[in-house]
Amino acid sequence: MSTEVAAQLSARIDSAEATVAVIGLGYVGLPLAGALHSAGFRVIGYDVDLSKIECLEKGESYLEHLGGELFRDLADSPRFSATRESAPLTEADVVILCVPTPLGHHREPDLQFVTKSAEMVASILRPGQLVVLESTTYPGTTREEVLPILASTGLTCGVDFFLAYSPEREDPGRADTKYAAISKLVGGIDEISGSLAFALYSRVVKSVHLVANAEVGEAAKLLENIYRAVNIALVNEMKVVLSHMNIDVWDVIDAAATKPFGFHSFYPGPGLGGHCIPIDPFYLTWKAKEFGMSTKFVELAGEVNAEMPSYVVSRVMSALNDQQKAVNGSRVLILGIAYKKNIGDVRETPAAEIIELLRDGGADVVYHDPHVDMIPSMRKHQLAMSSEPLTKETLAATDCVVIVTDHDAVDYELVGACSSLVVDTRNAMAGLTETNAQIVKA
Repeated sequence: MSTEVAAQLSARIDSAEATVAVIGLGYVGLPLAGALHSAGFRVIGYDVDLSKIECLEKGESYLEHLGGELFRDLADSPRFSATRESAPLTEADVVILCVPTPLGHHREPDLQFVTKSAEMVASILRPGQLVVLESTTYPGTTREEVLPILASTGLTCGVDFFLAYSPEREDPGRADTKYAAISKLVGGIDEISGSLAFALYSRVVKSVHLVANAEVGEAAKLLENIYRAVNIALVNEMKVVLSHMNIDVWDVIDAAATKPFGFHSFYPGPGLGGHCIPIDPFYLTWKAKEFGMSTKFVELAGEVNAEMPSYVVSRVMSALNDQQKAVNGSRVLILGIAYKKNIGDVRETPAAEIIELLRDGGADVVYHDPHVDMIPSMRKHQLAMSSEPLTKETLAATDCVVIVTDHDAVDYELVGACSSLVVDTRNAMAGLTETNAQIVKA
């Protein structure tokens, strides 16, 4: 280390004596806070949501997929505290920003949460602090947006304080991989900042990769998500084309997957959900325009995936028509509201658009989701619905069941036995040997 301030911070990190503040205690920030705590650090959790602070103080879970043990451990520990106030952050040696980066109405980056968080950190910034941004964003955000806010304090990056980027790699609901087993990327605004961030994460996860700078880390995160978005769009397009040929795309994917090289399986669905895949590719699209470039491949993938809810509804209408029923007046049960299986996260879920399209067509729409008792207010949708019990009576009174999310907790044998029509967007019914329902894949 070339400065005394950096050397002192490095020593505190190496000995786990450093205090780390995590800004944003949601799907990204809370697992990170837990991992930092497990690594021996004192952790301060910050969030503007009072209900989260109260749950953390009581040891009560508000993220179902994380279970209750993490919340109880944090509540019982003298090395963890949760707050809505910025003053305690002055005690932190490291401040990590884990805040949302949504899109605006015209698919432009909305960095308000990043900039407001950076402004709050600037208000308490002192010599010897390391600040790390984990939010997914376009290349240049850490240097062009966060750095000037922190530097407005008069402190100098790389000398007085340090700034780096390390993209989150959370996959909510993935039970087979613990936080410490997921490799991390780290890129600094300068060499010292990168080295300090590398030292911090090396105490928390097994594998840390130090990249050339923050921009490489930002771009790598976008590539990871664009890779998924493009390949999902490919199989979604294949699904639509092959259905006209009476070929099952799921059988085709299974057949292609027998090749031991050059192929990786991606699966079609009713549309993209979550906070990453439907949003992050457009951060690159927006930034590319600054350089007079277009991202045709990325935008085309976005268009294909965005069309899937409408495609699902068209399959529902066609399937009902085959049973001499109109969507207008039919009762449709949506099975699964969360954007992916076995979690309660509804952010950007395609189920919301499917429900609205069916309602527009005159359908009476209800839903069942074992992980979502009530649909919360969403950025684009206000559905105000609560989950129906999945019973023989519910299914018998339904004209069509639409499987949007294939939760493991759902009794698909019951669905097959008691339903007359099932539109399956996830191939969830494929394993059933006997069913009374007509199964239509979408």
